[in-house]
Amino acid sequence: MKQYVRTLESRGIVQSMSRKGNCYDNAVMENFFGIMKSEFIYIKEFESVEHFKIELEIYIDYYNTKRIKAKLKMSRVQYRTYFYQAA
Repeated sequence: MKQYVRTLESRGIVQSMSRKGNCYDNAVMENFFGIMKSEFIYIKEFESVEHFKIELEIYIDYYNTKRIKAKLKMSRVQYRTYFYQAA
């Protein structure tokens, strides 16, 4: 295991792990990746890694700025604008 950690560190990779016995640490990211898989990865075909990277940037922009969040009934950007105007 120590060799694995050293290899990560030598390549500038930061290892991230949940606290022991706490499954909620990564809940937000797990939710995002689940949505991204169903809305993006499973329904598209990619010609190359470069094509995937371009499409991923487009999807993340859509997710952050245009996608309607059901609970809010508006996009995240619309919600932030609404919230800060009300404050």
